[in-house]
Amino acid sequence: MKAHFEITHRDPGSQARCGRLLTAHGVVDTPVFMPVGTQATVKAMTPAELQELDFPILLGNTYHLQARPGVDLIAELGGLHRFMGWDRALLTDSGGYQVMSLAKLRRITDAGVEFQSHIDGARHFLGPREAMDIQRRLGADIAMALDECAPYPCDADYACQAVNRTLNWADVCVRQPRAAGQLVFGIVQGSVYADLRARCAAELVRMDFDGYAIGGVSVGESSALIFKGLADSVELLPADQPRYLMGVGLFGQMVEAVARGVDMFDCVRTGRFPAKAALYKDDPRPLEADCGCYACRTFSRAYVRHLLHADEILGLRLLTLHNLYRFRAFIGELQAAIRAGTFDRFHAQYRGVDLEEDPQTWTWKEGADDEH
Repeated sequence: MKAHFEITHRDPGSQARCGRLLTAHGVVDTPVFMPVGTQATVKAMTPAELQELDFPILLGNTYHLQARPGVDLIAELGGLHRFMGWDRALLTDSGGYQVMSLAKLRRITDAGVEFQSHIDGARHFLGPREAMDIQRRLGADIAMALDECAPYPCDADYACQAVNRTLNWADVCVRQPRAAGQLVFGIVQGSVYADLRARCAAELVRMDFDGYAIGGVSVGESSALIFKGLADSVELLPADQPRYLMGVGLFGQMVEAVARGVDMFDCVRTGRFPAKAALYKDDPRPLEADCGCYACRTFSRAYVRHLLHADEILGLRLLTLHNLYRFRAFIGELQAAIRAGTFDRFHAQYRGVDLEEDPQTWTWKEGADDEH
């Protein structure tokens, strides 16, 4: 086992485990959910509030930070931690997924991706050296190798080409200079094709990364296919290294993935309940019964709905606070169950749950049943 990751507890009936991931900015207890701070901020939250909720690690994004405000400025101001006022761990995505999603604005070659900025239309190039140099200068604790995330659906030929590029880029990424103490994770691709995922995983393991991510899932496919991609990948990755399932963060999905040996998650999905809906107009209940967050202890659904319709920023803050509180509480319960040897009972609570929906998380997006 490498010095940066220690497994502390194992569930005897599954692959679930608790671990300690050592980074340059502190220990991250796993399983862990990483709030997404794409633009060097978790929307509507201060770093102090995130620390009070006891999140040990946040996620930032290379593409967005390079586009605005630019890596030169962030580096000049002391790196990403100092720039955003966060002194705990940071993981940065390579930017590959965001660039790949710019279908009409980019051209993929074996060397990297030429793309047009969604902000000002300027032309840029992102290859494996560029992606790692940006993450080195940002000072991320964990940097992700550049990969090509194939769209869903895609045929086997396209997925094979994406895997070939992912492996070639990974071989370059793992050999690039790093920030002090920086860890680098490789990313398994292969779409829905088990043979491609097996080849990708085997080649990445030979490159000896510090951890491994399972990518190319949660890109529009069903939960069944998400877990097929997971099953085709996870058992091929070293059991003594951290495993990160990218883009997956619904409660039921996380429990199922942890049972299969996954340690890290992130997600930007919206919640299940539309807080602006008319049925909450005079609802005196808190967002969630028995929730200990400030929003639920203090305010009603009717009040939060009023704030959202009045375009008051407090409404967004209260919903975000509640959702993050629920995610952190859930992860705490999950860790406690593994440590106490009761994960089987915890797991059973989520069997048969609709994995496409998240319990008790809220969204403020417009909906058909809004009433203004």
